[in-house]
Amino acid sequence: MQHRPARLDDLPAVIGFVQDRDELFYAYPKARWPFDVEQLAAAFAERRASTVVLLEERPAAFANFYQCEPGRYCALGNMMVAPWARGRGVARYLIGVMEELARDDYAARVMKISCFNGNAGGLLLYSGLGYRPTAIVERQAPDDQRVALVQMEKVLEPS
Repeated sequence: MQHRPARLDDLPAVIGFVQDRDELFYAYPKARWPFDVEQLAAAFAERRASTVVLLEERPAAFANFYQCEPGRYCALGNMMVAPWARGRGVARYLIGVMEELARDDYAARVMKISCFNGNAGGLLLYSGLGYRPTAIVERQAPDDQRVALVQMEKVLEPS
């Protein structure tokens, strides 16, 4: 696996990572279904450190920071993995890359991640990587149902 800064020409592939409304809600709660390049391009323009993982020489995962307070923390956002690349360690690799970027480029001491209660795979992944819950807040799903957003943090070890 390799990674690099995301480019605008990656976005058409990245929007294809999201297979349904639930996956879009988990990855980008403010977006609307169907997902399109314009929505992702708006996030790309506003957020920091958009990164892609390449597997078999093609984009396999994408993430960025929706918040960064240099010297304090970065918050992971838009975490998406291509369906064909799932179960191959791509998400784990990308989170490690993003932790490195947070620490090295933003002097962050903490990485924050939020994950909805329905995303069991994400919750298990993050807790397995050392993220610990700090809060649970109520949010509203696109179907107006109440959902819980589990906010998690991990202290980043100095490099």
